[in-house]
Amino acid sequence: MGGTSSGPVLSCGDSIPLFPASVTAELEAQYPLDESLIRRFREQGFIKLPGVFSTATLPHLDRVISDLVATNNPVAGVPMEARDTYGKAFIQVFNLWRKSAAAQAVTFAPRLARIATELLGTGGVRLWHDQALFKEPAGGFTPWHADQQYWPMESGLCVTAWIPLHGVPLEQGPLAFAPGTHIKRIGHDLEISDDSERLIREAISAEGISERVEPFAPGEVSFHLGWTLHRAGPNTTTAARRVHTVIYMDEGMRLSVPRNANQQADHQAWTPSTAVGEIMDDPLNPILYHAAVPPSRHAAT
Repeated sequence: MGGTSSGPVLSCGDSIPLFPASVTAELEAQYPLDESLIRRFREQGFIKLPGVFSTATLPHLDRVISDLVATNNPVAGVPMEARDTYGKAFIQVFNLWRKSAAAQAVTFAPRLARIATELLGTGGVRLWHDQALFKEPAGGFTPWHADQQYWPMESGLCVTAWIPLHGVPLEQGPLAFAPGTHIKRIGHDLEISDDSERLIREAISAEGISERVEPFAPGEVSFHLGWTLHRAGPNTTTAARRVHTVIYMDEGMRLSVPRNANQQADHQAWTPSTAVGEIMDDPLNPILYHAAVPPSRHAAT
């Protein structure tokens, strides 16, 4: 249902409660995000936030997401050597929120959606889509890229929450970022590939930008803007790197004219009822958080 209506406001409270009360409470609780963290996010295009989830909650989230990945693995039985660079980088499972009530509770978590809203400085956020990204043992590197190359959005008011389901050491391929690249035009026309890895690496080196990569502690979650360049190293351990992601966009985001085949495909996949120029108010794009008081800060762009 494209158009200008705001659509229903949904929360994990609308799902069947499949978690202990303490986990549900944590998914709904406000994270203490202060002005210095918001400022840092807007300056560098990403932020890593400690303690978004407790070590008591993580195993519950891990179980739900890992079970769905196991039963929906699109490359099950395909040997690593038979895959291309993209296929070696991770197992990718989309739309987990539509596969189980528990997964919906994770993806729709008000705790995460409120963080996204405050970082962007918008009045609220909608869901673009969720996806699990599991990097298998011996899984390859994820090439440098910008997510928004794939998304037909009229502005840069979109952010991805990268949610490790366990602590991620450097050997497992945690997310790495190129600070400040959300305000530069590097790699905007490059899809994820060996070429994007080479060309973006050369471009950021020429700009004097250093890759920022650190381990993720248990419960730490990162948020990065759609045009922030990022990558991940290979997984050289014997355990999978298990990550869930949620992509948020401004609640008033409008569909732009798709600029490439990837954006055409994403239009049909993630907001099929929306016409160019309309607010993305498809049933696949519910509002996950709406601020009671409009933001007084300028939105990040």
